[in-house]
Amino acid sequence: MRFSSLIGAGVLAVSLSAAPMAHAADALGAPTGTMTMEIKSADVGVGYTWGKGQLRFNHRNYPFSVDGATIAAVGFSTIAGKGTVYNLHRVKDFEGTYGAVHGEATLGEGVGGLVLENKNGVRIKIETVTKGARLASSAQGLTFKLK
Repeated sequence: MRFSSLIGAGVLAVSLSAAPMAHAADALGAPTGTMTMEIKSADVGVGYTWGKGQLRFNHRNYPFSVDGATIAAVGFSTIAGKGTVYNLHRVKDFEGTYGAVHGEATLGEGVGGLVLENKNGVRIKIETVTKGARLASSAQGLTFKLK
């Protein structure tokens, strides 16, 4: 299979998954905030993710750190994400570990999205742009801590 065919298949898969993501956002309710983040992942079997971000809630900005672990991945990638936050009523409820189950195949640049949720019921719908060379099929937990 040619490389351009692989890219085309990846773009098709992302575009087909965009409709369910948009429909899922409707089910999340009204947005209560927004966020941006920049994270990096380095993996050889078990990996590590780290980075920083900014939450916008009640007309204020709150910087936060991100860290987490990945299982069953190899490679390195940088991820820029922007998201919509739902069900956030107190800024302290933003902190915690968010669960996500996903797969990633990045060679060069890729796009994606996922919905995260923490134990406080806060949900984040994130759209990402990934750069690097990484293959992952994993369960991942990301911990957000306000600075």
